[in-house]
Amino acid sequence: MTRTAQSVRQILVVVAPLLSAVAPVAGQPPDVSLIEIQVGDNMRFTPSVINASPGGQVRVVLKGVGKIPKTAMGHNFVLLKTGSDPKAFVDKSSPARETDFVVPAMKDQVIAATPLVGPDETIDVTFAAPKKAGEYAFVCTFPGHFKLGMKGQLIVK
Repeated sequence: MTRTAQSVRQILVVVAPLLSAVAPVAGQPPDVSLIEIQVGDNMRFTPSVINASPGGQVRVVLKGVGKIPKTAMGHNFVLLKTGSDPKAFVDKSSPARETDFVVPAMKDQVIAATPLVGPDETIDVTFAAPKKAGEYAFVCTFPGHFKLGMKGQLIVK
């Protein structure tokens, strides 16, 4: 083995373990921020504030942790564009059960949304964070949940 080959081998022995420590989760690109949000019978997003880099990829995993059935206590994650009125959006979406309480006529105000989840269910959505820094509201559109405090903020900075 030449001296150069030995040097390269020594470098790989040192660097390889470091590279494996930053390897992405299987099936997920390395540049995606993974956020798990729990939702349950308390009608809260936990956490209710999440951060993202402008234009960065974000994967939100919504995990149902409650006990009440989805038909009575389903939850979704709906991230709205800046300038959208969360209360007006939720009010107009309340009769849209067949589309998981997101009225199709207002989808132009949505950055990302999940279907409803119930107890012991998990759903996810991957999206590009807005390129403009700021605060973006996310809500649960299941009837009554927003009014009782089921909302949060995506902070892009």
